[in-house]
Amino acid sequence: METSEHQVAPEAGHYAELLSAVRGMAHADAAALLRLDGEVLVPVAVQGLSEEALGRRFLVEAHPRLALLLRSPQGRRLPADCALPDPYDGLVAHQPEILPVHDCMGAPLALHGRPWGLLTLDALQPGRFEAVQEQLPALARLVEQGVAAAHTIRELADRAEREHELARELQTGAQPPRELLGRSPAMQRLRREIDTVAPTELTVLILGETGVGKELVAQRLHARSLRRERALVQVNCAALPESLADSELFGHRRGAFTGATQARAGRFQLADGGTLFLDEVGELSLPVQAKLLRVLQSGEVQRPGSDELIHVDVRVIAATNRDLAAEVAAGRFRADLYHRLSVYPLHVPPLRQRGRDVLALAEGFMEENQHRLGARNLRLSPASKALLLQQPWPGNVRELEHLVSRAALRARAEPGKGRWIAVEPRHLLGEAATPSRAGTSHLPVGAAGASVAVPEAPSGEAVEGGLTLREATERFQREWIRAVLARHGGSLAAAAREAGMDRSNFHRLARRLGLAAERRRGLG
Repeated sequence: METSEHQVAPEAGHYAELLSAVRGMAHADAAALLRLDGEVLVPVAVQGLSEEALGRRFLVEAHPRLALLLRSPQGRRLPADCALPDPYDGLVAHQPEILPVHDCMGAPLALHGRPWGLLTLDALQPGRFEAVQEQLPALARLVEQGVAAAHTIRELADRAEREHELARELQTGAQPPRELLGRSPAMQRLRREIDTVAPTELTVLILGETGVGKELVAQRLHARSLRRERALVQVNCAALPESLADSELFGHRRGAFTGATQARAGRFQLADGGTLFLDEVGELSLPVQAKLLRVLQSGEVQRPGSDELIHVDVRVIAATNRDLAAEVAAGRFRADLYHRLSVYPLHVPPLRQRGRDVLALAEGFMEENQHRLGARNLRLSPASKALLLQQPWPGNVRELEHLVSRAALRARAEPGKGRWIAVEPRHLLGEAATPSRAGTSHLPVGAAGASVAVPEAPSGEAVEGGLTLREATERFQREWIRAVLARHGGSLAAAAREAGMDRSNFHRLARRLGLAAERRRGLG
């Protein structure tokens, strides 16, 4: 009899070997291993059947013999004169004519307690399986163990491939970045500037508040540069302990310090020929700044513990949410490094200056959450859109992303959904929403849980005292911040902590509301 090992799956060879062993034990002329795919049985390995059997798809309800075997918990042997049509008639190898009688038995197979498929065994002579039919349950268990082993091998191979693909993406910078969405004049201007400087070798300093998308700007710069086929290596400078910063950036020799059991290439070497993105560069200590400046000036890296100079060809892009000019004036950042990094500064606009870009970004995050949560047709209601447009967004795009994710989860959890799942203001507000005397609600925003006031009146309509929605929002914020500052003796740092906001963002909001000047007058 023929043995067909048509590669319908990577584990087909394993299935063929398993089937060959079971066929020999049962003294069968033909055997098949079929995987259950919904209501269809798909052959994954056959022996003693012709090659074309692997191309068949057996709809269970159309093949009562297969359906009967699937319903038999321990499997069963069918009588030789069984009137049910045989799905393999005409498919037995070297037997062009339909066989009027033969012996047949089979058993359902499970994987981790769930139905997986079916084992079938056939013989050309009636009565062949009389001596082995009692062994059918044991044969089925043996096949199940083999299927489980093949499944585990497949999972391990898939995991290894995913890890390999991830490593390749991280090395080459091929991981697809999010796009810089938005049609506001500020974003159109930013994209034009990026596309102007990207093909050059100039060092770029990306400036902007926390959460505005500086990383996306760096990715777009690299993707449109002449180095786009090489690595984009990212370093989060804020997460670098000073004791390890040298090793992370420049590498080290074996034995350079306690614990250095082997040599290591630094980020500059990994980025050789490509781009190095120094995120939060304003967080580096002064000693590390001096070493970074030396590499930028000479293009050479000296690893700790080594006298060897290693030449590197790297384009540097840096980003910070700090005012580096002010940091230089305060002596916390080197002036020469600042000028070396800011050859071409790019300012990323805060979300509050981008108008209706807020809605484009929110819809993008809705789409991502729709797939992540397995939800169907998530949509922002008109009231939610109006609410989002009125926020100052101290945490910028990151704050918006987290807010939309929480709201999508809350909306999906509610019963009684129709064709659309509408995200309403109550989903954005969450349980933390508390009405105030001015007819407003607190909208929790940002990872730290800061809140801003959101009037409950529709956008653009007048509210208490003839104020517009934006005016009412700013009035509430101003009163709230005044009270917090008074409780903390005018300390901006303490007030920012209570607000759950970054100090610089809190100070910026206070200045926009005119409270910084009030504070100075009060202190004076």
